[in-house]
Amino acid sequence: MDAYFALTVIIAVFAIVDPIANVSFFVALTEDYTREERVAVIRKIVLVAGSTLAMFGLFGHLIFEIFGISIPAFRVAGGILLFTIAFSMLHGSRPKTKVTDKDKVEAFEKEAIGVVPLGIPIFAGPGSITTVMIYMSEATHGGMDWGLAGSVYLAILITMVASYFILFYGERIFQKMGRMGALAFSRIMGLILATMAVQFILTGFVDFIAGSGIMS
Repeated sequence: MDAYFALTVIIAVFAIVDPIANVSFFVALTEDYTREERVAVIRKIVLVAGSTLAMFGLFGHLIFEIFGISIPAFRVAGGILLFTIAFSMLHGSRPKTKVTDKDKVEAFEKEAIGVVPLGIPIFAGPGSITTVMIYMSEATHGGMDWGLAGSVYLAILITMVASYFILFYGERIFQKMGRMGALAFSRIMGLILATMAVQFILTGFVDFIAGSGIMS
């Protein structure tokens, strides 16, 4: 397992999932829940989000094959998507790709909020799915590299475990950090994510030029 790659993907997945920034939304949606109901919702969030990311990591390459998408093209498109999300985070607003007004209304159904909108699309949204698929493309480029692939799944596991404990103690964290603290953390994660998004775009262009033979 490449230690640098593993660290990079762990930071990227954690940054885009951004569980600390999602604490305020979780606390607001579960305000009238009992402790047991909150724990049940947290478990559902982690299970649904983790499973969704793992499935896209495992079968995402089929999307490339079915639609004839090249890895450089996906890197550029994914980088642009991630940059728009990072831009929203840097300006302190929730990315529109994560939650809609309709989702917020449906979220108040206790049986559903662990799946929609908390599990999907808040924790496992387009940005996190794209991030996982991009890094998995690195692992499968030129043949499966199980070390790199393992790093991606390790990143998902670490992020989900961290999300569980962050949400479990979410009310305390939210009280100590406050809205401004959560906002500041979100902006830091947004800056990291924006940097990685630019790297995805640059790498995609370089790979495209190298593959097309334009510079030869």
